[in-house]
Amino acid sequence: MQLAKSYPYYLANKAVSPNQDLVVTNKFTGKEATRVAMASTEAIDRGIAASVEAFEPFSKWPAYKRQDVLMHCVNRFTERFEELAYSLCIEAGKPIKDSRGEVSRLIDTFRVAAEESVRIYGEVMPLDISARAEGYRGMWKKVPIGPCSFISPFNFPLNLAAHKVAPALAVGCPFVLKPASLTPLGAIIMGEVLAETDLPDGTFSILPCRRDGAALFTEDERLKLLSFTGSPGVGWDLKSKAGKKKVVLELGGNAAVIVDEDADIEDAVERILIGAFYQSGQSCIGVQRILIHESIYDDVKGRLVAKTKELISGDPLNEDTFIGPMISEKEATRLHGWIDSAVASGATLLCGGKREGSMLEATLLEGVDKSEALCAQEAFGPAAVLAKFSDFTAALNEVNDSIFGLQAGIFTRDLYKAQQAWDTLDVGGVVIGDVPSWRVDNMPYGGVKDSGLGREGIRWAIEDMSEPRLMVIRTKKS
Repeated sequence: MQLAKSYPYYLANKAVSPNQDLVVTNKFTGKEATRVAMASTEAIDRGIAASVEAFEPFSKWPAYKRQDVLMHCVNRFTERFEELAYSLCIEAGKPIKDSRGEVSRLIDTFRVAAEESVRIYGEVMPLDISARAEGYRGMWKKVPIGPCSFISPFNFPLNLAAHKVAPALAVGCPFVLKPASLTPLGAIIMGEVLAETDLPDGTFSILPCRRDGAALFTEDERLKLLSFTGSPGVGWDLKSKAGKKKVVLELGGNAAVIVDEDADIEDAVERILIGAFYQSGQSCIGVQRILIHESIYDDVKGRLVAKTKELISGDPLNEDTFIGPMISEKEATRLHGWIDSAVASGATLLCGGKREGSMLEATLLEGVDKSEALCAQEAFGPAAVLAKFSDFTAALNEVNDSIFGLQAGIFTRDLYKAQQAWDTLDVGGVVIGDVPSWRVDNMPYGGVKDSGLGREGIRWAIEDMSEPRLMVIRTKKS
């Protein structure tokens, strides 16, 4: 299988190839894999204008037609499954098995959106709450908010773009999408599939561009919602510039998992390996902090270290590869520096810690000072730190001792401790019996504190992409 020599961008539903300025590299070899057209500021402006023109006709589409478009995507993504997985493996360096997993989630996300598109409900509500309101009743419905702006990240370039695009199509919002410059191909293929439908002209534009040329995605007042997934620093800066539009931010984390004394140790170790090192740890809910009860600490540590050393690193196209390259040598160098800093300040390196180019070994450490970046910031790579605890409540407080609050995982069989964790942890989601990295695509997903604002998951995204519109009916007294 091969990539095309070049790809267009999509402007107002049409493929456009004014240049081949964006070089997409094979993240494992570092060599050029293909080229993609790069959108100018003028093209972005035209895309936004087209989305404004498309809003009225698209917002009037009946639900079954929106569902038909989404099901067309489900069917075509299924037909192009291996192509999508291959392109993702090349452009993101994601191991091929993980790439196939993301394509499966892409299909799930569009399928759930198709289901939700025909059940966007409203309510009839009584208004006669006092004598003055006798004879009045109300009802409300959800209406699409208007043209939307989406900025998606490099680490899940298919599914995280889908979590913006699919609910917009479900509810009737035109959109402009800026995919990550490092991984634009998945979004472009999504555009190819959408272009096969009869969506009103201007309903979608998919426009790769440099970050310094993307101001219109954030600042243009014609756009009614900005949904951004990416780093906290960039996300909060964009929010400050977004003006009056609604803003949804899915940002970073340094997710923690607690392994309590009653946990199934073998199961916990297997799940933590996946949570920490899946796609080289480049997930905002990847396991970064591992808190283990002191009575089982040595056992869990020994098993984790042994299993981590067995993980296969290398070419992501190899079916056996578990650890592929990080997205760039720059990012691998950054995290390698954090590991060295932690060791220099007194931490113990348990395994890994070596880097070659963009390949960083799966790394575990213990005794890391909480002020070190490897604990306090988002690692976003294949490194995790171990610590022991004796008191469950204190462990919960340690999880909360973070500027982030996305998800947390708790391995316990104690129902009361599970409920205590749910009540205590200042995060968007608490996962019992599994790692914080677990997500299914119809659940509400998002965080608090520096981890963001709002929730994704189709139903919850539709809430943000719609507004309630009330009608009040007065019945005159006879």
